[in-house]
Amino acid sequence: MPLFDHLAELRRRLTIIVVSLAATAIVIYFATPTLIDILIDPIRNALGGEQLLILGALDGFTIRFKVALFFGAIICTPIIIWEIMAFFLPALNEKERRWVVPTVAAMVALFFLGMVFCYLVIQQAAFGWLTQQSTDFAKLAPDANDYLNIMMLLEIGFGVAFQLPLVVFYLSILHIVPYRVFRKQWRYVYVILLTLCGIFTPDASPVTMLLMFAVLIALYEISLAIARSVITKRDGKEALLWSREEYAEHEAEKD
Repeated sequence: MPLFDHLAELRRRLTIIVVSLAATAIVIYFATPTLIDILIDPIRNALGGEQLLILGALDGFTIRFKVALFFGAIICTPIIIWEIMAFFLPALNEKERRWVVPTVAAMVALFFLGMVFCYLVIQQAAFGWLTQQSTDFAKLAPDANDYLNIMMLLEIGFGVAFQLPLVVFYLSILHIVPYRVFRKQWRYVYVILLTLCGIFTPDASPVTMLLMFAVLIALYEISLAIARSVITKRDGKEALLWSREEYAEHEAEKD
């Protein structure tokens, strides 16, 4: 398509995302007190029986608005991911298009899995460690805005981090980064993962960072195992050693 047609298509996709998100957030806004209660449930022990505090006149509205957007984005995640993928769909050939629906489903499932893992495991551990750092010299006065911001960022961070298996899987099976490179350079990969953990953990807590690091290593190894199985079944065991150029030559011969 011409450039302006691409821009028009992009605008249409973005409009669908924005309208869906706005409409969902408006509906959810009225249920935010209940949703906030659910959101803070994992950290009640860390709060030590204290309630979250509102420190400004506008903070109540601001917090409810942000929480409504947060849960709206969660509900609209399938729509957001599909619209992004659909924008690139015309550029794919028929063989590649068969992967679109499974990829979107996997992205949504992994995003929700990351958020659930964060909610059930990470939140309590992270806030438990953070609040313990101040108990010896100060009384806990939990600012609702601060606490909820960290919790929502952690949820999003883990949802995004759990996309790693898809990235590694496609890089491997398409030989963009050959499987043998992933296996041989695992030390460098682990350092990169640790750096990403520092980026995706907004609380800067070593507990959160190390837990995410452990999870990402597990996901990395699982995704490589699945990629190895797919490559071996599709092209034979020798394909694990192929470079990008050798894979391209193999595909050209098949065509």
